[in-house]
Order: sequence, then structure tokens, then C-alpha cells
Amino acid sequence: MKYSFKNDYAEGAHPRILEALVRTNLQQQNGYGSDEFSRAAEQLILDVSKSPHSRVHFVSGGTQANIIVISALLRPHESVIAADTGHIFTNESGAIEATGHKVHGVPTADGKLRAQDVQNVLDQHTNKPHQLKQKMVYISNATEVGTFYTKSELQELSDFCRRQELCLFMDGARLGNALTAEGSDLTLEHVARLTDVYYLGGTKNGALLGEAIVINKTSLQDEFGFHIKQKGGMLAKGRLLGIQFQELLRDNLYFDLARHANTQAMRIKKVFQQAGCIFLSETFTNQIFPVLTHTQIEKLSTHFDFYVWKKINADQSAIRIITSWATTEESVEAFIREIGELGHE
Repeated sequence: MKYSFKNDYAEGAHPRILEALVRTNLQQQNGYGSDEFSRAAEQLILDVSKSPHSRVHFVSGGTQANIIVISALLRPHESVIAADTGHIFTNESGAIEATGHKVHGVPTADGKLRAQDVQNVLDQHTNKPHQLKQKMVYISNATEVGTFYTKSELQELSDFCRRQELCLFMDGARLGNALTAEGSDLTLEHVARLTDVYYLGGTKNGALLGEAIVINKTSLQDEFGFHIKQKGGMLAKGRLLGIQFQELLRDNLYFDLARHANTQAMRIKKVFQQAGCIFLSETFTNQIFPVLTHTQIEKLSTHFDFYVWKKINADQSAIRIITSWATTEESVEAFIREIGELGHE
């Protein structure tokens, strides 16, 4: 069987989560997120982010989180701006558009939106009410190409959005990887202060499933639960999500798992660099995108799974390698040996 570097949710869940689920299995709890575990997990998130005024809602997955947040916060004539690599623009089967909201995809050099990128879209939509009104900026951190926002970058974008009265929403499916990456100076406290809404991803960082939507702007908090229920996101057994996030946020497990995934990716990146490879993007998270010849890709795929991400030319393509919280030293060592045997063509 091939070892997979295709995604960071191939494994089940961290053993501590499974143990907690078994340990609490026969305890009776209230449903729909009103259980004691969900309340405790919410408080942990508020404590870590130092944002007591925020409100937390747990849902099962990232696409669901994006649909609920965007459709809840936008009026029918309002739209959202995203990088053209953004998950809502490329990989959610038109889910946002199906709720009646256009996504403006913006080309970027590194998957990150800047204030000028947003301004360019605003400048193209001045004939109101005949054109859509842009009301939200959607960013991913880490981005879909493995890059992350620094504190100054997020501060600049946040300040711009507030001046323009735009809601800033951060997709945090890989937020743990962004915050623990080498060179990152951003913390969860900064994220809570600089965004209106974000979510803390569990599915890709040790949980069986689940994302924690955190609404920081108080004027957006009222009646959000109605939207979760209407979109099918309110689990009767909400305890399953609360237990997982309670365990992840205890003793910094969430950040330790993300840091492990980043470390393993950087070990692989270093060997590709030593082999003379170039990369589609400069990354320090758990995603790397080396550019290889098609012959090299075929050789590596004999024993390992990964995505062929983008065709570069007739002879080369970029592949995507993703490590996870559960990636083993042994699998990385085996992959490194295979990389070392590729040679130069």
C-alpha cells in the first residue's frame, strides 16, 4: 500500500480524542451544542484568543462553515472577494454561489489578498444599484498554496476592511499550521482582534471532524444559531464536536500537532532543495509544491501518493505534498530516500 501525502485528513483522530470520546460515552448531555463539553471548549477558545466578547459555534466541516458564515452575513445583493486560489472559489462545487452570492476571484502571486487587490474589485463595481455590492473579504490562513499571513499583513488588510465597512472572514482550516510556521508572528489573539469572523479547523489537525466558527464582531453574533440550524449544521449530538475541541485546546495539543506537521514538511522540503528543485510557492507550513519532471513524478508515485497540482510546461509539473499531525518519522525517512534517488535529468 502506498503512503499518502495527498492530504492532512487521511488519518482518523489523535488518540487523546478517541480516549475522551470513549471515557464520556455514557454520560447524558443536552443536545445541539448546549452540552457541558461544548461550553467548556468555547471557553477554552475564548481564553486562548483572549477575546471574551467573541462567540463560538461548532460545525462539522469547512465547506459547511463557509456556507453558513457567508450566507448568514451577506444580504441577497452582496458578494464576497477571495483569492482565485481560495477554497470557496475553486473547490466547493459552487456552494457559495448556490446560496445566491457571487465570489469575485482575484489573481494573486502567493495566495494572499492585499488591500489593493480588494480595492481593484471595488473600483470595478461603482455603478450601484446596478452592480453587486461587495461586503465581505474571504482569506485563508494558511492559504491553499501553503503561505501564511504575517501580523503586519493581516493588520493592513483588517484596517482597510474596517475603513471600507467590509466584513473580514478568515478560513482557518489550517490555522494551526499558519500560526506555528517558521517566521510566523501571528497569534490566535491577533486573529481574534483583526478579523470579524474566523474558524479554527479541527478536521485537518487531529480531530475526527469539526470546525469552530468564532464570531468576533458583536453586531454579527445575534441569531447566528438560526442559520446553523437552517443549513443542517446543528448536530443533535453536539457533544461530539465539543469533546474534540476541549481536548485539542488543552495543554496546547492543537498547536503541537500543527507544529509537528510543519516540521515534517520542512524536512521533506530541505531534501527537495538539496536536489536542486524549485517550488511553486515558498512555504513554511505543512504544504510544499516542488516542481519535478514527469519522469521524476512517475518514479515517486510508485510508493507514495500525492497530487499533481499544476502543469508548468510540457516536461514539468508541480506536485503537492502535505504532511499531517500523524505523519511518522519513518514515512518521511522513506520518502526522503526516494527523493535522494531521483537524481538530475
